Amino acid sequence: MTNRELAAAILRKFGGAGNITSYEHCMTRLRVKVADESLVEKATMKDIDGVIGFVEDDTYQVILGPGKVNKVTEEFGKLVTEDGGDIDLKARAADRKAELKKKNSTPVKLLLRRIANIFIPLIPALIASGLITGFTKFFVQAEWLNGESDLVMMLTVIGSGLFAYLGILVGVNAAKEFGGSPALGGLAGILIINPAIGDIALFGENLLPGRGGLIGVLIAAVFMAFVEKNVRKIMPQAIDIIFTPTIALLVTGLLTYTVFMPVGGFISDLITKGLLSLIEVGGIGAGFVLGATFLPLVVTGLHQGLTPVHLELINSIGDDPLLPILAMGGAGQVGAAFAIFFKTRKPKLKRAIGGSLPAGILGIGEPLIFGVTLPLGRPFLTACLGAGFGGAFQAHFDVATFAIGVSGVPLIFLVNAGEILFYVIGLLIAYLAGFLLTYAFGFNDEMASEFE
Repeated sequence: MTNRELAAAILRKFGGAGNITSYEHCMTRLRVKVADESLVEKATMKDIDGVIGFVEDDTYQVILGPGKVNKVTEEFGKLVTEDGGDIDLKARAADRKAELKKKNSTPVKLLLRRIANIFIPLIPALIASGLITGFTKFFVQAEWLNGESDLVMMLTVIGSGLFAYLGILVGVNAAKEFGGSPALGGLAGILIINPAIGDIALFGENLLPGRGGLIGVLIAAVFMAFVEKNVRKIMPQAIDIIFTPTIALLVTGLLTYTVFMPVGGFISDLITKGLLSLIEVGGIGAGFVLGATFLPLVVTGLHQGLTPVHLELINSIGDDPLLPILAMGGAGQVGAAFAIFFKTRKPKLKRAIGGSLPAGILGIGEPLIFGVTLPLGRPFLTACLGAGFGGAFQAHFDVATFAIGVSGVPLIFLVNAGEILFYVIGLLIAYLAGFLLTYAFGFNDEMASEFE
């Protein structure tokens, strides 16, 4: 089946172009919102050849796998445009907004989802920058490259540039998510990272550029969007373009330096110190629980809401001890998938695992989750338990990364130099625990009736 044929089959299951209100994709999922849910053929979506899994949440999520999702989404968009005529997708999406809010009304869930919407578009850039930085450090430490050469300096600048100006991009996306102007959202980021504020003294102390981190940027950008929208309601149209952004920037700027930066810094310290205390005091127990409970977050898609936490840890203490622990979730699942592969006699299940395992080893877990372990049930639980053993090991040896990126094997290049061996051992422990638990208790062929 070609990408266009697959996109057409998915579109038919959603009730055709006339039922689509909006669509987008992340690393592995096509996310679709519809006007009439009764037209969606939910039960048979997974029957389409090429669809790995299907999740019903605030958006319908069709799991297609890394790389594939980009191409299918492109064809999906073409089909929606071709078949939808003059449909105003934005207007239709607005019509559904109240209904979706009511359906998913838990405040924490909504907050995490909104944070995820801000950071998901940044993930490719974060991965690319992190890996370039990681490979550069690896080659320098291995003495394959001269650490003072122009090439290394260029690679360092290429890899680190995003992290220096990340606040601007976060501000832009936060403004989009909360209905403000992207350019003003970018200014919210500039307000906080601008080195010139170091010359400003408030309350007897000079302001610290970057204080409040991404938490401060989020607060400032969301507030700026709020001010902009409310000022625009009362501002005469003739002077709106001049006075609305000026008032929004001025009010937000003054509050950023007097309120948002200190509050953002306090929240950032609370999060980072709290997590560090949990890992240090809880030790292997905390590592086990964190590692074992990460996969359920991935199922809901809410794991992306943790991105600012990882970035704040790096910003505050220089590295991230949480990511290696959570990365064990995917490793436990890889071990479980190997156990099922060796134990099953069903060719269709073996093919599903064979197609999903490479992505799982490279840190993209959704194909295995939705295509193999979650549909089978018990293997998902044994994969989580296997991940817990790996997480306990990572916590005990204080393994941390200096950047964020995909988990699995590629994360090796982002782990602090002296801790790489421990990360690899923890990865192998999660593989082995996931394998043994699943092989012994987690799977038999009777569970795999849908793979006949």
